[in-house]
Amino acid sequence: MVFNKYFGALLKIVCKIATTFPNRSSLTILIYHSVFYETDPFRKGDVDIKTFEWQVQLLKQIYNVIPLSEAINLLKNNKLPPRSACITFDDGYADNAEIALPILKKYSVPATFFIATRYLDGGGSMWNDKIIEAVKNTSLNSIDLSSIGLAKFDFGSLELKVQSAISLVKALKYKSNEDRENLAIKIEKLLGANISKELMMTSEQVIMLKNSGMEIGGHTWSHPILKKLSLNDARIEIEKGKHKLEELLGEPITLFAYPNGVPEQDYTLAHTEILSKLGFAAAVSTSWGTAADSKNIYQLPRFTPWDTSPMKFLLRLWANCLFSKTKFSKI
Repeated sequence: MVFNKYFGALLKIVCKIATTFPNRSSLTILIYHSVFYETDPFRKGDVDIKTFEWQVQLLKQIYNVIPLSEAINLLKNNKLPPRSACITFDDGYADNAEIALPILKKYSVPATFFIATRYLDGGGSMWNDKIIEAVKNTSLNSIDLSSIGLAKFDFGSLELKVQSAISLVKALKYKSNEDRENLAIKIEKLLGANISKELMMTSEQVIMLKNSGMEIGGHTWSHPILKKLSLNDARIEIEKGKHKLEELLGEPITLFAYPNGVPEQDYTLAHTEILSKLGFAAAVSTSWGTAADSKNIYQLPRFTPWDTSPMKFLLRLWANCLFSKTKFSKI
């Protein structure tokens, strides 16, 4: 979708009026994970290439889209311009480099990519991707997983497959990191599906992102829920991911995204202190809201853009800013 200048001007006026009521100098940070060539019913929270392009174009027209590191410095100095926004990607999917990067370059829009380093260079898939891809590609019509403490699932239609994948991910999400990984591997084997070994980035793609002017941030080594680990193991996970990226890119990694990222549920104040000691300058959560100052620089809120029409997309951005109830522990 390409906006003509009149529609674009109208949207800009509407957005300027709308963002007058909340704090006009607040920072909106968007989260993406994957960008697909075609819509994937198994991943309804991710966008296709057409949707991503008009979202980037709209953001470029209406917001001041700036690199996250620059936004953090401006926050610290109370110099954030009105309608500031940052784009971020989590996990390190290959489509970030293959599909999203050319669009970002086309519109000269910066983004920050948070990479879980265990999965680089064919290092396998994250546990949730194992489940989603196994259900998506299985030839079975149903399966009884009671032997591993789960339910029976019916794969008789696309809708049932999608619901089964959602249910399985939900059932495993807050098990221990070791248990959910082991269960995901068992489910993958039981479903007998072939799973792509190329879901995640290569080291060369990470380097390409950096050389294209994008920022790279840490996202741990294996994407655990940090609160499920001891503080020492959490520190090792964070530090191991950081060091891998620093060795690869030859520069300090100072930005971090918490896996899952819900305050108190997935990480605690103790984890923000680990980040500070390890030399990170800031971190982002997945709690909705906007940042108007640097009081919670290690718990910056982020927004997920789910809408598939420009006006609804803008309305959700506005609502995220206006009705944000994000509360964090004070650092």
